[in-house]
Amino acid sequence: MKIICIGRNYTDHIKELANERPDDPVIFMKPDTAILLKKQPFFIPDFSSDIHHEVEVLVKINKIGKHIQEKFAHKYYDEIGLGIDFTARDLQQQLKEKGLPWEKAKGFDGAAVIGNFFKKSSFKSLEDLTFRLEKNGEIVQQASTALMLWKIDALIEYVSKYFTLKIGDVIFTGTPAGVGKVFPNDQLTGFLEEKQAFSIKVK
Repeated sequence: MKIICIGRNYTDHIKELANERPDDPVIFMKPDTAILLKKQPFFIPDFSSDIHHEVEVLVKINKIGKHIQEKFAHKYYDEIGLGIDFTARDLQQQLKEKGLPWEKAKGFDGAAVIGNFFKKSSFKSLEDLTFRLEKNGEIVQQASTALMLWKIDALIEYVSKYFTLKIGDVIFTGTPAGVGKVFPNDQLTGFLEEKQAFSIKVK
């Protein structure tokens, strides 16, 4: 399976990191070894002192597709989930300053939290799907898919121009504002609408 991630898909998050608004979706990948195993805590790696949480709506692909038109994209997924794109922000900044790829800051072991998936039919609208991340019981990130620069179906069209989508691939659709540092003993809990998608401990 592939983990395909979209960067800079929410205006407020672009602003908080002082990035430029892109003309097209920003794509990067995580290896499958980045997936945090179910019921396991997230261990802060020793190569970073600034790991950030980035909560994101997830899409699980259910059939093979290439050059998928936006109007047909809805046929390629029937489940929506929530996850965290953990980012070694200090390492990412160093790499960006040198014009180097981000993989070490984004694709390290445990850097991809993939929570529970839910049938998309259980939600009223994927165009205005609310989600949030709570840290130790307090809301730290909260948004709606209505704020996406590129909606889910548009992302599938764009991604499938470059990469054949296969069954089980997961697309991380971007994070809203509110990203921040995690610390040992933090409890991170994610909600899609009012459905709890994950709850993990930081070590």
